[in-house]
Amino acid sequence: MILTEDQLQNLLDKSLAELPRGTEWAVTLEGSIAEGFGNPSSDIDFLLVARSEDDLPTMPSLLFVDGRRVEIRTRSVRQLADQFRAVEDGAKRPGRLSEDLLNRCQRFLHSHPLRGHALVEEVKALLPVERFREITADWWAHRARQSLRHALALLCLGETDEAVDWTRSGLVQTVKSWAARVGETYLEPKWLSLQLDRAARADVRDRYWLLEATAPAPGDTGAAHEYLTAALAFAAQLGLTGVPQQPERITVERVNGVTTWQTGDRVHVVRARREVFALGDDAGTVWRSLVLGRPLPQALAASAATGVTEPGALLATFLRYGLIRLAWKGGGTITPSLPLAAPPGPVTPPPSTARPLLSVRGAAVGGPRAVDLMPLPADRFAAAAMGLVWANVVVENAVEDLTGALQRGQWRVAELTTRRAVHAALRGLFSAYGVNPLPADSDLVRRLDLLPAATGRPIGEGAGTLLRRTVDAPERGDALLADLRSFIGLVRGAVGADSFPLSFESADTWRATLELGYDWLRIGAHLDAELPIEEARDLLASNGAQPHRTPAP
Repeated sequence: MILTEDQLQNLLDKSLAELPRGTEWAVTLEGSIAEGFGNPSSDIDFLLVARSEDDLPTMPSLLFVDGRRVEIRTRSVRQLADQFRAVEDGAKRPGRLSEDLLNRCQRFLHSHPLRGHALVEEVKALLPVERFREITADWWAHRARQSLRHALALLCLGETDEAVDWTRSGLVQTVKSWAARVGETYLEPKWLSLQLDRAARADVRDRYWLLEATAPAPGDTGAAHEYLTAALAFAAQLGLTGVPQQPERITVERVNGVTTWQTGDRVHVVRARREVFALGDDAGTVWRSLVLGRPLPQALAASAATGVTEPGALLATFLRYGLIRLAWKGGGTITPSLPLAAPPGPVTPPPSTARPLLSVRGAAVGGPRAVDLMPLPADRFAAAAMGLVWANVVVENAVEDLTGALQRGQWRVAELTTRRAVHAALRGLFSAYGVNPLPADSDLVRRLDLLPAATGRPIGEGAGTLLRRTVDAPERGDALLADLRSFIGLVRGAVGADSFPLSFESADTWRATLELGYDWLRIGAHLDAELPIEEARDLLASNGAQPHRTPAP
């Protein structure tokens, strides 16, 4: 220990003098100094133990005493007993055993009593140190197994550099598991070198440091395979089981709550009913090639057969984002994790910056290999998409009505119908940018400042002019219709709806409109998004067909 008993007692006296009096504490020194590690910058970690049933604060008090940083934590005997009990219960499933809980127990069991020795030893006896070594070794072994399986999968997918990093992590975890079985249970990996020195097995120590020193350079695929092979052999020598070098034992599996929706050629993947990922053409092709439950090498081969280059990188992206999961046959989902790091789980990338977000044929994406997160919740995404389609249907209906009104000389009807068409086109524009709920029709033109100026300004000018137009003669009517069509083309060009069917021109165009609307309605219904009109429920119920159809002869 880097501090003498007298130095520790002196620091303790000065620390306790700064705390409220009234409780009789047993005191023990925890952490790296108690373990025999530490250096002049290490904290002094005192744990104060009260013989009580109280819930004492978890947060430490931080003091500065004689130039040293001192952390004071408190625990009741009941809290410590509960911690030990929870660790013993969690040992049945080491993958779910909390690192923080294990660390708290480890620190106390290996602490150095300073006051109230009898009480400290009484509590330590609740979890024999031999049993704790087994639990800690199993905990590390589980993590090593997951990391090395993950490295094997990444290497199969061609993610060489990431595979090397996870191989190195798996090696650390393997050696920590071995060290725990010989009594070195301190969790913090930074002291691993001192732990290996103290374990007095030069062969293990030297072999580990040789592997650590010979990790391949970035991009060296051949060396990465050799490195993983050597790491797995060393892990097996140290007693780690369950990681044969057999990538065919890894399968690609479905993730609960992940669903696929296609509109036109665009594939959308919804994660946990909250987030929508839009896939570029290549990414969508690889996604559609997946047959869940297949071994990973087979899934990769099927993706490669599509002609998409480097499909493994796209599969790795799906894995990182939690859109697929990998499982080990007989061993459950592969869930790699690192100690003292962010908890494992799917990555959420920055939201897409593509604008506008939506077109009638699907979400906008940043390129053919894009797996873009939409920057709005899934239900609002679906509602905005349905709003976009429905707005364009209303535009088509309004243009048809305007044409009829002009033919009959119904000038006031024509003016009102023009305004209806303009407002519907603007609702579609706002929907394409993800605005939902929408502003009131009367406020749409004024709210165009919500959109990029290059889009909003010319459309706003055109909308303002049309909303003020009057008509009282056939010539002015023809000009109004031409200008409205030009305005609609401008808006649709801005939101990728220029291919929208002329809904009311024929049975075929109406059928195309229903099919387009149905694609989006299915997503909206799945996410409980608000439907644009009540009649949409009938379209869903009929699987995209008109509810009243003449039976085929």
